Amino acid sequence: MSPFIQLFRRYLREQGLPVTQQREVVADVVFNSLEHLSIEDIEADLKGRGERIGKATIYRTMEILVRSGLVEEHDFGEGFKRYEHRFGQQPVHEHLICTSCSKVTEFQSPEVLRVREEASAMRGFRPVRHRLEIYGLCSDCQARGVTVSYQGLTCPVDLMN
Repeated sequence: MSPFIQLFRRYLREQGLPVTQQREVVADVVFNSLEHLSIEDIEADLKGRGERIGKATIYRTMEILVRSGLVEEHDFGEGFKRYEHRFGQQPVHEHLICTSCSKVTEFQSPEVLRVREEASAMRGFRPVRHRLEIYGLCSDCQARGVTVSYQGLTCPVDLMN
């Protein structure tokens, strides 16, 4: 039994929620993935395992997993959420998100952590977590000739007057 499933069981019991086989199987899909999974990805994996679990159960289980702190929810601007467990190779990491193909690349940066600590210390703030997401074009899309078109105002606006 995965130690992460055991943690999830403990959380469910502490919250007075039923420990069900369906919840455990959904959690197992997430805990055994290194990807940022959508609900559809989870559903497809479950079908591949021969599991018949409804989308509503998947959504509810993901809400519980996020509340438990075992899973993080991400909105990369695709119109739906993605999920990743918090037990990966890079526990504190940032994301590069391709706006063309939606590829998500993780990276670690000691500089980001240093800036977080310095900015917090200067303001007497105690950080709990942070999120850095950089949107643009991955190298594969750039190589295919994909470009980013400017979507702002078509004429400059003088905001100083």
